[in-house]
Amino acid sequence: MVSHKVSLFVFVLLQAIFLLSSPVHCDEEDDLLQGLNSYRHSLNLPALVKHTNAGCLADKIAGKLEDEPCTSARAASPVQIDDYPDLLSKWGIDVNHTNEGVALPVCVPHWVPTLLLTNYTRTPYARYINASRFSGAGLGHEDDWMVVVLTTSTPRGDFAGATSLCSRVVLGHCLVTLLLGALVYLLY
Repeated sequence: MVSHKVSLFVFVLLQAIFLLSSPVHCDEEDDLLQGLNSYRHSLNLPALVKHTNAGCLADKIAGKLEDEPCTSARAASPVQIDDYPDLLSKWGIDVNHTNEGVALPVCVPHWVPTLLLTNYTRTPYARYINASRFSGAGLGHEDDWMVVVLTTSTPRGDFAGATSLCSRVVLGHCLVTLLLGALVYLLY
């Protein structure tokens, strides 16, 4: 009887760990968004709201750029992702429908916060950060790469198709729950 209580406790504990834990939230991303919003505030522009779908897209773009050397990144000559249209269509984002959003990748070795912010506010990327039409932002990073995806509040710039990308995370949690439940069932 005691072993059943212990195993039930372990099962519930594992469920809580897998289902209630959220991904680690990156302070670098929060700091950059706060810096961008402070910069926009100084220009009397509205703050950028964190946008989940754009954040998922930014994470995937950053993952694609992870192996690119920082020397290939200059705001004057933006990084090209060869299969960018394929990536967007893979994530359910129609290039013809979503044409008001913009992805801004930068590479900053060793994550120097002021240099990271400067790469968005003192380069050609600043024209996007300064634009009042952008109302949301999603941020993602891998290694030395940071990607900011700016969104608008219009249907042509809200990255609504990216919801399928984010829902895969929820599907993963459900699958883990199912597998853990099956394991407990098989053990008894």
